[in-house]
Amino acid sequence: QISKMATSVNKVDVSDFLLEEYKACMLCNAFYGPNFGQPVCSSCHYFIYPEDVNIPEDNCFLMQKTDSGDSGNEEPKGEEDFYESEEKRNLGSQPSHYASSPKTDKLVDRIKSLTVYQEQNKCNVPDGLVDSIPPEVLLSVFKYLDDISLWTAGNVCSRWRQLLSGETTDEKWQHFISLRWPLFRPFYKVTSWKSVYTKLLESAPCRHCLESMMLQSTPPIEENSWRHRRLRSELKTLKTDPPEGIQATPLDRHCCHWQASITGPEGSAYQGGLFYLYLQIPHSYPMRPPVVRFLTKIFHPNVSRHGDIGLDSIYHNWSLALTISKVLISVQSLLTDPYCNVCMESSVARLYKEDYKEYSRIARLWTWKYAMHDFIRPHHVTLTGS
Repeated sequence: QISKMATSVNKVDVSDFLLEEYKACMLCNAFYGPNFGQPVCSSCHYFIYPEDVNIPEDNCFLMQKTDSGDSGNEEPKGEEDFYESEEKRNLGSQPSHYASSPKTDKLVDRIKSLTVYQEQNKCNVPDGLVDSIPPEVLLSVFKYLDDISLWTAGNVCSRWRQLLSGETTDEKWQHFISLRWPLFRPFYKVTSWKSVYTKLLESAPCRHCLESMMLQSTPPIEENSWRHRRLRSELKTLKTDPPEGIQATPLDRHCCHWQASITGPEGSAYQGGLFYLYLQIPHSYPMRPPVVRFLTKIFHPNVSRHGDIGLDSIYHNWSLALTISKVLISVQSLLTDPYCNVCMESSVARLYKEDYKEYSRIARLWTWKYAMHDFIRPHHVTLTGS
């Protein structure tokens, strides 16, 4: 039965809604260059989605005022445990501005790309160059590539794919999966980890975010800071008494980058799906909320094609009482009760209100195709005991 379901999902047309391969950038409509099948082109992604969530430090203070006009965020003077960022301590009484080493060359290139229109399908690779590169040169270059670049290079042509298949073992693809998706636990005996890696990668809304998840630098964090103790307590609770259908784990020693997974609620169109999320915890947490994005494509009014989540409790009504666990519970409950008056995808919200049956059908197909890789086998994978 599972095998038949997998076959039907691999053949099904997901829908014309939010096409799997985006023909143009959702922000600039390919004005700043090709997006290579991603929802956002690289130029727009660089400026709109910064790599470091701690850059806008001027807006890090909460404004939850009581009737007396007190925001409730001020700690008593002399409190040693109050967390201060490394930047503020270094600047002393000077105005608080984020101090970071400027990426001059990269920034100049980006600014230039934003001033000149680029044809969407423009390609500067000379004809015959791909096939004329000697194998020894290719192999010497391939060994410096990361996992996503290796997978992309394997799709350039059959010649490159054959070279990579001989140099990259299946155990190496298993290792790549354990790094990119540490919470992935298949319910079948995997015979081709590269096939599983391919399915997981194709299920990600944005490969820019997936790649930067493991590459972003971690700031120096005090071991005795308020932030550290808070995160350590939250991680202990998530391990000992996790909410039903929710998992989370930090990706670095300072708990700046997390990956989480939530299961689709029973009775919803997302039932049976396992959705991965990326959380970036700022320096000033819990004074500022974490950045939360989906790492699995999902058909939902409150989740954009890029994976951004339109959840008011995270970005506008953040409270010190909220934790990572409560944030994930809120995201999970959003799958059952979408809010369509203010949404991230107006076309999906319109379908939800006008034709709920069709909305559920498409959402269920997306769940089968993108969020059931732990259960539905991809090609070249066999079930244990079947």
